[in-house]
Amino acid sequence: MSLRFSICRQCFLLIITVFTTLWLPANAQLFNPSDPQATNETRQLYYSMQRLKGAGTIFGHHDDTAYGVGWCFVKDQSDVKSVTGTYPAIYGWDLAKIEHDSVRDINGVPFKYQKQLVQEAYRRGGINTFCWHMDNPANGKTAWDTSMRTVATILPGGEHHETYKQWLDKAAAYMANLNGDDGEQIPILFRPFHELTGNWFWWCANTSTPEEFKQLWRFTIDYLRQTRKLHNLLIVFSEADFNSEEEFMQRYPGNGYVDFIGFDNYCYKNVEDYKYNLNKRLDIIDGIAKRNNKLTCLPETGYEQIPQANWWTTVLQPILANHQPSYAMVWRNGRPDHYYAPYPGQISEADFKKFFASPQVIFENRIAPLGVYGKYVLKK
Repeated sequence: MSLRFSICRQCFLLIITVFTTLWLPANAQLFNPSDPQATNETRQLYYSMQRLKGAGTIFGHHDDTAYGVGWCFVKDQSDVKSVTGTYPAIYGWDLAKIEHDSVRDINGVPFKYQKQLVQEAYRRGGINTFCWHMDNPANGKTAWDTSMRTVATILPGGEHHETYKQWLDKAAAYMANLNGDDGEQIPILFRPFHELTGNWFWWCANTSTPEEFKQLWRFTIDYLRQTRKLHNLLIVFSEADFNSEEEFMQRYPGNGYVDFIGFDNYCYKNVEDYKYNLNKRLDIIDGIAKRNNKLTCLPETGYEQIPQANWWTTVLQPILANHQPSYAMVWRNGRPDHYYAPYPGQISEADFKKFFASPQVIFENRIAPLGVYGKYVLKK
């Protein structure tokens, strides 16, 4: 093992400690993760993301190093890196199909390869987040099956409760074995039941009551923490549409089960509608987060095919600068007609470089030297 710097490791870590202390505004206090038994690396990551509040929004991209426009499973490849010279700071992944013991996730990425990419991101000092487009445990159909009131059937006492627990076991075993070079569990921003206020997933508002949903959320997190002993998870509560604080809080499971609050919000042809809704909803959760000691986020966003050449700096960047969510992640680059981050030659490439250069957003080149896990991740 060798350091890339001429100073000793102890001196480097001392410098990191001083810098991370200086990130904090005057009189600011750090708040703990919702899991009292969170691992040291998980706790330090949460503290670091709080310290970065106001320093810029951490930028992410789903499946960034797995595939992109015109390539798939190429070592060290990334559309974001091809444009900016560095990786995003947050990497999004999906657990979907792990419940069936599949060797590949919902987007065709082998779980063995996904694990490798998660470890590489962590080794570079990046952050990993997982969603789960879980199939319907009541009938085995896809996450988009809303033909029945599934949530009630998988709660304790429900006819499909045991199936649901078995599926949780499989995901828990996988996440427990996402380990760093010293055997430590890699911290994960875990985002279950996303877009819960929509009507397109089996866990959405049209197929369950608020109380049923809150019971499901609490059971799930308790099971992962208490039964499966997973303490490397920071929990992300991510809604879809809402227009008031009352609507947002209707299905909120409680502060003991949430670390980040946010929502998914995509841009379509009416860009002004996107700007209006994004500003309004960030306003709402800004107040909720402040009162409840949570961090805000924008877990899914973007403009498919990014047809507006200056979208990054004239639409997204000003809103992020105004509200300063902890992180924002654009969706995946799945096909030539389905992508959300630019690639070389794409119409918004030049504007994305300006976005990247702004001090208001944080890519991996800025986050890696900060040692967000409480230590510098040394390359072996």
